[in-house]
Amino acid sequence: MGQPMTSVLIASVPIHGHVAPLLTVARQLVERGDDVRFLTGARFADVVAATGARHVALPPDADLDDRQDFNETFPERAALRGPRAAAHDIEHVFVRPGRPQHDAVMELHAAEPVDVLLTDPAFLGGALLAGHPAGVRPPLVVGGVFPLMISSRDTAPFSMGLPPVRGPLGRLRNAALAALVDRTVFARSREIVDDMYRDLHGRPFDTPVFDWPRHADAIVQFTVPEFEYPRSDAPANLRFAGALPASGTAAPLPDWWGDLDGSRPVVHVTQGTIANKDFGQLVAPALEALADEDVLVVVATGGRPLDTLPPLPGNARAAELLPYDELLPRTDAYVTNGGYGGVQLAMRYGVPIVATGGHEDKPEVGARVAWSGVGVRFRAERVAPRALRRAVRRVLSDSAIRTASRAMAARMAESDGMRVLTEVLDGLSAAQRTTRSGR
Repeated sequence: MGQPMTSVLIASVPIHGHVAPLLTVARQLVERGDDVRFLTGARFADVVAATGARHVALPPDADLDDRQDFNETFPERAALRGPRAAAHDIEHVFVRPGRPQHDAVMELHAAEPVDVLLTDPAFLGGALLAGHPAGVRPPLVVGGVFPLMISSRDTAPFSMGLPPVRGPLGRLRNAALAALVDRTVFARSREIVDDMYRDLHGRPFDTPVFDWPRHADAIVQFTVPEFEYPRSDAPANLRFAGALPASGTAAPLPDWWGDLDGSRPVVHVTQGTIANKDFGQLVAPALEALADEDVLVVVATGGRPLDTLPPLPGNARAAELLPYDELLPRTDAYVTNGGYGGVQLAMRYGVPIVATGGHEDKPEVGARVAWSGVGVRFRAERVAPRALRRAVRRVLSDSAIRTASRAMAARMAESDGMRVLTEVLDGLSAAQRTTRSGR
């Protein structure tokens, strides 16, 4: 007999960078015969349906449209800056939706039992779900679709973009920064999570807010250990899986594809599919920086119309979307605003990286690019053309970076993100079915 069909519920906050990699997972699970439901924002109904999964909309009080300016969605946010703005976003975008997320999952599980639940790390409903006994909730797997967020005595707090410092001084730095962030950024959010947790489970929530994946049945991180900071206190439920397959391989080849003939180095430039409203952040400076270089610049707009780009110099080509599994083997440098999935794919093909800074997880991605040796990192979101030119020249010529990139590609080739994930899902779902059958 073959593998029985597994009932998988994927749940994600309604933010494109969290949903997109899990769409790849949904498609792969559907193709192998699993019954897949996908709980996320209403605006993702069509792209979820395209994978073959069943879309389920989050409750309205857990949904938002990440394409809108958060200052319009939350008018009180406009006057906030720095840690106060970060605290506001954590509270309102991630923490407060936790209870309706939890309730939605439990209602779906009651109506149609779930063999295994896969969430993104920012789905705070998972923290509340993890408090239930294993027989009450479905087995819970966290898919690491951005850098590992869980705290450690060996790392600075997430989002600071600080690489590790070894030894007692490093741990002292990390403890001091963690205490500061806890007091300034997470204080209110911890109170809210604690109140929700007590209401459900009658006991306090004794874990930092984004450490909740420690209580999941498994964390499957979609990278290799060489790209993640070492943690001597890493949880036992953590597994590294390697990169997921490229999600954009169905993009059509542009009519200029023949120009990728190997006659000159190819530099791919992208601002992703969401942080691409202002091409003045990276694309325009890169075009200016490389206009007189002996390279072919290939720009992907992330779905925006080509006429929104600045004028292209003679050595530049552009398309809205490109098939990465065909583009990256022909690419010599990858210039990015730090999207986690794209960086993983670039590393899989051994392409050296230039990463700029920004918001959300981008400072952490860039910091790991530099720390692992596979590229150059800028802390700023906007980089002057002259600095970008120097960085691209460096990754094209620096033997240490190119050696590190090839070594990372070899390590990635040994891994298989979907294989590792399905092993975890199948093991937990089999145990869940056995428990339900009473055997």
